[in-house]
Amino acid sequence: MQTTKKIRIGISSCLLGNPVRFDGGHKKDQWLVNTLGEYVDYVPVCPEVEMGLPIPREALRLVGNPDNPRLVTNKTYQDYTTQMKEFSARRTKELEQENLCGFVFKRSSPSSGMERVKVYKNVPPEDAKKSGPPSLNGIGVFARTFMKHFPLLPVEEEGRLGDANLRENFIERIFVMQRWRAMLEQPFSLRNLVEFHTNHKLLIMSHSITHYRSMGKLVAHAKQIEPQELLQQYQTELLTALKLKATVKKHTNVLQHIAGYFKNDLSSDEKKELQEIIEQYHSELVPLIVPLTLCNHYVRKYDKQYLSSQWYLNPHPVELKLRNHV
Repeated sequence: MQTTKKIRIGISSCLLGNPVRFDGGHKKDQWLVNTLGEYVDYVPVCPEVEMGLPIPREALRLVGNPDNPRLVTNKTYQDYTTQMKEFSARRTKELEQENLCGFVFKRSSPSSGMERVKVYKNVPPEDAKKSGPPSLNGIGVFARTFMKHFPLLPVEEEGRLGDANLRENFIERIFVMQRWRAMLEQPFSLRNLVEFHTNHKLLIMSHSITHYRSMGKLVAHAKQIEPQELLQQYQTELLTALKLKATVKKHTNVLQHIAGYFKNDLSSDEKKELQEIIEQYHSELVPLIVPLTLCNHYVRKYDKQYLSSQWYLNPHPVELKLRNHV
């Protein structure tokens, strides 16, 4: 069962429908607000307004070196780079207290875009039209500071969440992060860490067998490591593993692993059916939810306690329909 406590994640304020954009408008995202919003508590951030700019205001852009761009207004070239960097450092530090499990940024924003933000050449305003097209390898000033401060925290942009695979990966990670933080809130217990690792075995395997094995060795030698160092090492391995995308091939390997638990329970026809459905998934003819539904059925039918505790089989609410895509 998932905890009933809502997940806290940061979000660009305009995505919630707040009228904070330069033109006084917003970019409300219905899926984030109405669907995911049932399971999360959002912590809204609008860097431009929070650092003191008015609504409405002159639009901003990035100019110069994409690795260290300046943040200036579109027409008058007022420079807000230092002000935004100082605000970003301060606000990011404040967000440490929020125990965020992730952040959703506004695509293309010069303050909050996490990738492919336009960076214009550093030329006088009157020559801007002659300078050629902008590069698309910038990062918003606030987003850059945030991601550097929280390098492993799950982050995404609302535009990228339109991709079913990226959406599932992000949501899976924030739910894992919530469970991890819930465990950290308890007094340290090696037993709790072993239980967490055991229950996430198949889920971690669906992202990285290599990391799962490394984490297993870490837990096996846990008594030789100071608790805080142990938890920090484990968290780094966990979040690094989950950043790697789960693929059809990886999921198929996990499904075959699950099937092995029923070798003494299923009839020959049931085994054949399960293998056929796994193969259909591997051939991308059916979505992941199809073989998983059959696996969950057998888990209940044959009372497989070990599998029933595996978060891989139910990593997030089915209402989000994250495993329904081919």
